[in-house]
Amino acid sequence: MALCNRDLTLRGKYKEIAKKTCHLHSGHDGRCEEFPYLSDFSINHPRVANKIKRDSTKTTGAAWSSEDAGPNRIDRWVMLQSDETLLNYGINMAGLKPGVIAKLREKSATYEDCMSVAVKLTWLAYQMPDAPACPESIKVYLEARIGTMRANSTTCIICRSPLSFSLFENAQRGKAEIETAHSSPREHNERNVGFAHRECNIAQGNKTLDQFYDWILGISNRIGKEKI
Repeated sequence: MALCNRDLTLRGKYKEIAKKTCHLHSGHDGRCEEFPYLSDFSINHPRVANKIKRDSTKTTGAAWSSEDAGPNRIDRWVMLQSDETLLNYGINMAGLKPGVIAKLREKSATYEDCMSVAVKLTWLAYQMPDAPACPESIKVYLEARIGTMRANSTTCIICRSPLSFSLFENAQRGKAEIETAHSSPREHNERNVGFAHRECNIAQGNKTLDQFYDWILGISNRIGKEKI
């Protein structure tokens, strides 16, 4: 699908670092939009729409416990900038702990990759068991961008069991039942992203899925030998 890609008006602290563009189809009528495929969720399921936007475009959304923990919920593409550039925006990377620096840098991604992730997550959400019907215009858009949609087909990318859309509404005190997860925690792009149970995502930790499965298999094999 050819996109409009017209530049959008920017506001905020980091507006000079990266542009934002219209993601409607080329030649569309009416005003430009950055997240046109989230229009129905934004009205009827705002928590889901906000989660998709936040997880696609921002670094970690958890509350920071100390001043040296670094910026919270910062645009992922901002973290692609050099330490010198970030210092001009009040972010002193040299003053952060090495582990925090590594975490922030690992969560960096281009604007284009972040937008592709948002489309992919929306595509997956509409295919969850108990998901609302996808409006035809949005379905046409998502299928043109990602591929054919199949009802009830979205599963946890880690344990591969079905993920119910209703779990989005079960967040308690900032702890969602569904989290955005990555096959490789250090790659934020359309090919590498999906949804997972919170428990599964925690268990995977900073391992790739292949590393995690090998780890589980090793445990299973050792336990099996002990029972013989």
